[in-house]
Amino acid sequence: MRLTISLTAVALAVCMASTPVAAKTRAFSLNKTSWTYVDPDQKVPARESIDAKGNYIENAVSGKHIDHGTMVMKGSKACFTSAMNSDGEMCWTTKPTKVGHAMKTVSDKGQKLTVTRVAYRPISMPK
Repeated sequence: MRLTISLTAVALAVCMASTPVAAKTRAFSLNKTSWTYVDPDQKVPARESIDAKGNYIENAVSGKHIDHGTMVMKGSKACFTSAMNSDGEMCWTTKPTKVGHAMKTVSDKGQKLTVTRVAYRPISMPK
């Protein structure tokens, strides 16, 4: 009986060791993405792009500069810190979103916003 239990335990251990572990899914990141929405403060259509380092620039579709700063991911939230005001960090919910699709997002302060992911296009600071 002990031999059967021991062999079963060894066989189970060998099977577990040879079974590949499911690959971890990569967390959603906003780096190198662009989004369109209606800016909640300016009430104008806006485009925001976030570069590979997490720097963001927001311009009105008309070209007027609205905001810029840095963005970091904290879990599934995108946290933005503006270089143009002293409001501090503002975090928004995120979820994986494909180009051409919209996402409803909510800030830590309860603001709601619908954003649409568009093809990444870097934006430069106005001169």
